[in-house]
Amino acid sequence: MQIITYWKRGFLENYANFKGRDTRPEFWWFYLANFILSYGLILIGGATTNALNIIGSLYGLAAIIPGIAAGVRRLHDTGKSGWMLLISLIPIVGAIVIIVLLAQPGTPDANEYGPPTSADAASGSAGITPPPPPPPSN
Repeated sequence: MQIITYWKRGFLENYANFKGRDTRPEFWWFYLANFILSYGLILIGGATTNALNIIGSLYGLAAIIPGIAAGVRRLHDTGKSGWMLLISLIPIVGAIVIIVLLAQPGTPDANEYGPPTSADAASGSAGITPPPPPPPSN
């Protein structure tokens, strides 16, 4: 599954790596996996025991550094400085601006932050086989 591969790459392999570049799929799949894990554990913990709620909160705290690092690498892919992530501190407008910046396509050529991750990453698959297309509907 792509989501697990991207989560491993972002959380385990690049925990505090603020250098290099992340493609759009790498960033957004990693972000989705963190969202599901953090809030899933907190919601399940709230419905069952406090132990899972604490585990969810601890995971959320542990995910702050790789989340920031992934955002910085994503901005690097678009040719922008990682310091642009501080725009998100501006209430409401900052969040909108940062989402737009993170959703922009990356530069296809090498930029000051390094070369694209790979030819496959530029196409959005990053070496991972995409899912098959849905069957035709009649």
